Amino acid sequence: MVAFSPYASLLAEVPLREGEVSVLGSHTRYWDYGPVDAAVTVIAVHGFRGEHHGLDPIVAHLRGIRVLSPDLPGFGESTPMTGAEHSIAGYSSWLRGFVEALHLADQPVILGHSFGSIVTSAAVADGLQTPRLILINPIAAPALSGPKAVLTWLTVQYYRVAAALPERVGYALLSNWLIVRFTSVVMVTTKDPALRRWIHSQHQTYFSRFSDRATVLAGFDASVTSDVSMAAGRIAVPTLLIAADHDPITSVRALHRLAGLFADARLVMFEDVGHLIHYERPLEAATEIVAFLGSGQVATESARPTAGGSQRPAGSTL
Repeated sequence: MVAFSPYASLLAEVPLREGEVSVLGSHTRYWDYGPVDAAVTVIAVHGFRGEHHGLDPIVAHLRGIRVLSPDLPGFGESTPMTGAEHSIAGYSSWLRGFVEALHLADQPVILGHSFGSIVTSAAVADGLQTPRLILINPIAAPALSGPKAVLTWLTVQYYRVAAALPERVGYALLSNWLIVRFTSVVMVTTKDPALRRWIHSQHQTYFSRFSDRATVLAGFDASVTSDVSMAAGRIAVPTLLIAADHDPITSVRALHRLAGLFADARLVMFEDVGHLIHYERPLEAATEIVAFLGSGQVATESARPTAGGSQRPAGSTL
């Protein structure tokens, strides 16, 4: 049974264009939402093993703001980089090159979710020019120090086994549907059965759309050996941190500590939600984003249908 997106009708109202640029050998596909003449443009970077679809629920609630949402190299429809390693340094270089390749008239606001928060904060710290930075479910500290450190340790062992196995067997293990479902169940906090079904279906559909084993293994290594705190002290622009009190990857204490490392940061803590703010609380996230930018409007919840009908698919980012 197909689980329909509860945000489909809102997203269908947003103008959409597609494009591709070549950066560090990656044929990077991107999706261009909203009015091309908007006063503010946002570059939105998704999380590990996800793709641009995962941020669609937030995009669906934004009006009057242009959002450019690429698939990270090696994930979704973007090919891997050949001119850089798939490390945080490599992704930082890629993001700076991606923005440059777009030839935008004004500096865009940079937004990152989860792994994307590490990539975007590193890029800004490395010199990417932006008036503002937005981090959703930011990775505030090393993953092994998070609230579910044991589960993270087991995940590390899983990736090590996948790396040690023959290529074909290792790839199959990485994309195993039972592992994907377990990961999804761990991350979901909503009690809404329809929303839970939809989130699980998106993870099953999009969580394994990586190009090859080597790229996803390199990306995982980058995700557990880096965090936003490593770059925060070198970021001077106003920064919005949209975080969750039940995030299994980052503790509330670490998030408050992270906020203090920035020169100018505002921490917004959502209650009773975990690492999937973009799926479970996109209206609230969009409201915070619009207020922080001082531009655009928010499409209200009252305009959102519960389910059903045909729609543009929305996918996963973790």
